[in-house]
Order: sequence, then C-alpha cells, then structure tokens
Amino acid sequence: MPEARSWQVREWLSRGRSRVRNQWRRATCEQRSTVRVTAVSATVGLAVAIGSVLVAGPWDSGQRTAERARAAGGPATGGDRHGGDRPAPSASPVLAALGAPTAEPSPDTGEDAVPPPTGGGLADTLEPLLDDPALGDRRSVSVVDVATGRQVYGAKADSAAVPASIIKVATGAAALSALGPDYRIKTTVVRAGKDCIVLVGGGDPTLTARSVKGADQPASLRKLADDTARALKKSDARTVRLGYDTSLYSGPDLHPIGVNENISPVTPLMVDEGRQDDSDHGPAPRAEDPAADAAGTFASLLRDRGIEVKGEPRSQEAGKTPEALAAVRSQPLSALVERMLTNSDNDLGEALARQTAIAAGRPASFEGGAEAVTARLRKLDLPVGGVHIADGSGLDRADRVSAALLAQTLVRSADRDHPELRSVLTGLPVAGFNGTLRTRYAEDSVGRGVVRAKTGTLTGINTLAGTVVDADGRLLVFTFITNGTTDPDGAQHALDRMASALANCGCR
Repeated sequence: MPEARSWQVREWLSRGRSRVRNQWRRATCEQRSTVRVTAVSATVGLAVAIGSVLVAGPWDSGQRTAERARAAGGPATGGDRHGGDRPAPSASPVLAALGAPTAEPSPDTGEDAVPPPTGGGLADTLEPLLDDPALGDRRSVSVVDVATGRQVYGAKADSAAVPASIIKVATGAAALSALGPDYRIKTTVVRAGKDCIVLVGGGDPTLTARSVKGADQPASLRKLADDTARALKKSDARTVRLGYDTSLYSGPDLHPIGVNENISPVTPLMVDEGRQDDSDHGPAPRAEDPAADAAGTFASLLRDRGIEVKGEPRSQEAGKTPEALAAVRSQPLSALVERMLTNSDNDLGEALARQTAIAAGRPASFEGGAEAVTARLRKLDLPVGGVHIADGSGLDRADRVSAALLAQTLVRSADRDHPELRSVLTGLPVAGFNGTLRTRYAEDSVGRGVVRAKTGTLTGINTLAGTVVDADGRLLVFTFITNGTTDPDGAQHALDRMASALANCGCR
C-alpha cells in the first residue's frame, strides 16, 4: 500500500474525531456516565503506577512536592478535625487546563463545544440530595461554570451563613492579591545596643526549629542562629543579651474561641506554630506564650554555636532603625496558601489575614485583618454584600459569607487574568487522596480523584467548596454551606454525594 500523504492523514484523523463527537452527542446520560467512570478509573490507575516518579520532581499537579510530602506525613487530623494526608496522583487532568491556551477544540471552546449544564439539569440532580435531613435547616449552594463565569445553579446562594474553614479560600485569595505569590515573610535579628540583640517576629508561623534540608523548605531558626553567631563573632561580640520583638501585631493574641488545640495564640513570632509535639498539622498541644518559647529556643541555639546569652530573653522593641545582623525568609506565599488550604491550617489563616492588613496599612489584628481581607475581595470585584469576616481561619462563628462569594472567588482564581491567585486552586485537597479529604470518598466514588475541595467543620456547621470536572468535561466550581446540622457524619457524606453527583453529571 502506498504511503499516505500528510494531508490524507489529517483528513482521516479529522473524520475520526468527528465520528467520536457525533457518537458522544447521541450517547445517553447512562452511557456517558459509564464512559466517564471508566476513564477516571484508568487515569487513577495510571497515575498511581507512576507516583514514585512524580515524587522525585519539584512539583506535582501544581502543588509543591515538599508541601505534599508534609501533608502525607502522618495520621494527625487537620484543623477541621479531618484525616491526615497522602499524595494525590490523579489531580493533574483537572488542573492542567487552568490558564493554558487551548490548542484543539475542547468541551469549552470551538465550534463543537459541549454546552454547559443547565439550571434545570442541575436542579434535577442536586435538589433531591439537598432534601437530606442531615444537611440541617439552613443551606446555601452555588455552582458556577468556570468557562463562562456564570452561576448555573443556586439555592439561597446570596444568603450569608457561617462558613467554617472554607473562609480560608477568601483569606488565601486576598493575601495573594495583596502581596503576590512570590512574597516571603522575613524573620530578622538586629542589634539593639552594644551587647544586645533582638529577634524580630515577622509573622511567619511556619518558622521551624527542626532540622530541614533541601530547597523550598520552611524558614529555619537554626540557620538564623548560624548566621547570627557568625555575624557576632565577626564583630568580636561573643556575649549578648537577647530580646524579642512582637510589636508587628496589635490587639488580643488569643482567638475568640479561647485556648484551643486547633490554634496557637496569634503572635508574629513563633516556631513550628507553637506546637508542643512533633506534629506539623492538625490539633496539638500549644505553647501558652509562643514568642517567649521561640526566643528561648533561639538562645539555646546561639549557646550551642559559641555565643553566651546572659539571662533569659525578654520582650522589647527593636527600635526604628536597627542594624540588621541576619534574616531568614519563609517559603513563597503561594506555598503557604497551599499548605493552609490542604491541611486547613488555622495558624496560617490568621497569619495571612494579618499580612494582608499590613500590606493595606491597617493594624495587624483580628479586626484589621478582617477589614483588609474584605476590602481586597471587593477590589477583586467579588460579591461581598452582606458579608461579615471576623477572622482568617473560620474558627469564629461570627463569620458570615455567601456561597456565591466563595464560588466566585474560586472562579477568579481560575481566571487567566489573575495567575497570582492560582495556588488557591492547587492547594485544594483532592478527594480520597490528600489533606482534609484523604479519608473521604469511598474507593468506588465517582468523585474520588476528581473533586478538589476545601472542607469546613464546626459543631452544627458543615461546608465544602471547590472544583469538579463534570461528565462532559466542563470545569465547575461549587460551594455548599449548611448550618444547623445535628449529624456531622451524615452531613459530611451528603455534601460528598453532592460533589460526586456533579462529577457524574452532564446535567442538561
């Protein structure tokens, strides 16, 4: 048989694609669902097979490998009292298209574009599930088609309700918008007189006293001690007094919920989030005075490096123009946002709200952070009417946001005009694989590996906000808020069924 010319090959391929598209249009919903489930299963199987290769790389589906490794590290639960973490190998198909130009016609573009789901179709799918009594007496739902930015289904979508930890979606977007994804939080040591140095807190709760190796790790208190000791010895200063400065923040440092294992007192100076055990996420015993503990640890590290520290560290301000001796910087803000969302990290939620306040010239307090986050969301042209933000973590029951606000925040994070917000999406836990969704979604759930969502749980409050690709390949964002629940496990399962229903639905 003679060799086919290139134009003939293109014609055969074009005809083949046309036949596939026509067969897809004629397929029933049941047939489409079967194809969808088969494709997802194959994707998950392939991704798991190459997981060991992916671990070696610096990135995995848009999420930093170092962060994913921490999320996979142990059985401790997240700030929302959910399970621990392990890798999420099947997330890449969901994220690959975000912000990228489409070379071939896709379900969202071109003359053969698949229409988005309709309000009626989504109502037929979601409303029977919304009738589940486990969902409590107050429900707010918004489902938005990312390609168009239009809400295709809403149920009291503009009604403000208690969001719990899904408010971190708004906190992360506000911080990224205000500071940019490459911003790093700095912790410094400065001179304050002839024989006095001051450790100045910059608001990085991930500063660690533990041993770290490799690039893209949290800022190291050990490295800060190394550099400080070297600078002191260079100037022949081997005996010092040590102070610590927490003046960056104002207002109360105790969260309104009081002493709680889900969050440390909120100060600009702490190491390992004030944890008194070896954990790096989830509930843990916390220091009563994280700043004093951090300074005490720093003094010990200096002594180990040949610097005599007189007496106990004491609280003092560094002054207006101190001489800098050494400094360390946090991971980029994009990585901090991913960590906050994946693990539902309350300490980071409060820290990033205060960083947003500082960028806006507001007091770095609970009130100032809440005002700055709200103002930044308004600047992003998001629907903040009726919204009341009280904190950055969602632990405060005074928080009131709408499903429409959080859904549109996720849409804005997928917008090609806002690449600085992308880690709001890459940080979302993946159903059945990592973060606070690791132990949710059964092995045979159609949402497993396809749903990416931030969880929220307080007593009587269950929420879920994230992204999903439906059976036709449309990327949707959703927010489900339920208040007044009395069966937390039942409510959680009901929300997961709703997200899975979106994954299994063309809904037209």
